[in-house]
Amino acid sequence: LLGLKPPKLDTKVVDPLSDDELRRLIKACGGKDFRDRRDEALVRLMAETGMRAGEVCSLTVDDVDLSRGLVTVRRGKGGKGRIAPFGPDTARAIDRYIRARRSHRLADTSKLWLGDRGASLGYSGLDKTLKGRAVAAGVGNFHLHLLRNTAATRWLAAGGSEGGLMAVAGWS
Repeated sequence: LLGLKPPKLDTKVVDPLSDDELRRLIKACGGKDFRDRRDEALVRLMAETGMRAGEVCSLTVDDVDLSRGLVTVRRGKGGKGRIAPFGPDTARAIDRYIRARRSHRLADTSKLWLGDRGASLGYSGLDKTLKGRAVAAGVGNFHLHLLRNTAATRWLAAGGSEGGLMAVAGWS
């Protein structure tokens, strides 16, 4: 086996959400009830910061600084923490969600994302709710990691550096 070369593997290309698809996904979260506010804040945060689904699910209320537009990932993949910036539209959506969150029966808990059935929002709940929003928006082949791909693509398209993207997205 020493002289053999490993087989070449195909490189999988994942197309990010287009601007139109992202707009439709955000619009599908439009409304004023608890779930609508939560889901819009989730989509905006994930599409802007590139946070992993598990990182988003583990956020606490104290991890978000709305006035400075920063979210702290305490323990990302590989145990690494980081701080990721977000813009005013995302801050506004998170603020609206936090205000709606105050009337939830688990409002006293530290978990940021709460489910609509009296529990915190876990990975499977996040996956199910955002896939439902994608169907409503007419966005096909949606999966949670697509928001991470979209964030990276948008960062680079806006002139962001690869080094900055690596720091914000938690890549080494």
